[in-house]
Amino acid sequence: MSNNEQETKLVIITGMSGAGKTVAIQSFEDLGYYCVDNLPPALLPKFLELMRDSRNNIKNVALVMDLRGREFFDSLFEALDILGEEDWLNEHILFLDAKDEELVTRYKETRRTHPLATEGLPLNGIQQERKILDELRGRAQRIIDTTNLKPRALREKILKAYTEDTQDIFSVHMVSFGYKYGIPIDADLLFDVRFLPNPHYVPHMQPLTGLNSEVSSYVFKWSDTQKFNDKVLDLLQFMLPQYKKEGKSQLVVGIGCTGGQHRSVAIAEYFAKQLSTHYITHVSHRDIDKRKGH
Repeated sequence: MSNNEQETKLVIITGMSGAGKTVAIQSFEDLGYYCVDNLPPALLPKFLELMRDSRNNIKNVALVMDLRGREFFDSLFEALDILGEEDWLNEHILFLDAKDEELVTRYKETRRTHPLATEGLPLNGIQQERKILDELRGRAQRIIDTTNLKPRALREKILKAYTEDTQDIFSVHMVSFGYKYGIPIDADLLFDVRFLPNPHYVPHMQPLTGLNSEVSSYVFKWSDTQKFNDKVLDLLQFMLPQYKKEGKSQLVVGIGCTGGQHRSVAIAEYFAKQLSTHYITHVSHRDIDKRKGH
């Protein structure tokens, strides 16, 4: 591997059925990993070839391998040996475990059958699975016991363990929009600014947008705008740490005016700038180009 090439990180998520692999793969998705759920171990060598060809674009990969692919499971250790021979790859095994009693309880709560005991008691399948996975557990670089962990706590534990020191996965996305075109379906919070003076009624501003300094100055010169900005910013500064603590990875805030061209654009830009000192922020203007004739 040349000095200017970076290693590709590969995390294999495995462990006991019912121990939290679904939560784990979702957590790695939030970390920006390319994720594949239930990859049969026999297909791992072929998948490595694809990764090698595209590793300039894919740097972090997480794979779930468990007994849902049990017909291929005997080939797993052979595949793991192949991983150790790849100098461009930094592989890591994450094993999720839980006590038998807790796993039985989870199967009862979800009313699902264990993959190794489709016609028998869940405990029988759990004990059989534990024997099969015992050697793999010994090869894992990290083992997480989820017996006493709620899904959110497991997610936080994974994020803390695998987040780069310089990476903050929580982000705020400000979206301006026009109510005449409908509300953004993916917005977590909505703020309506149609009560503010509208630059649309100033003839020479009609073709401009809130990205124009003259338009934004017009929007912000009113005391109602200043009061609105102060109150909403204070509200967001209180709420964002709570959302982050709760486990959200992204908060989408919609700012709406009539057409999504003037007021909402200027205010969305303002909030994004103000929040950018403490959070990763993104801003988009859904309807900025939908005005008549454009």
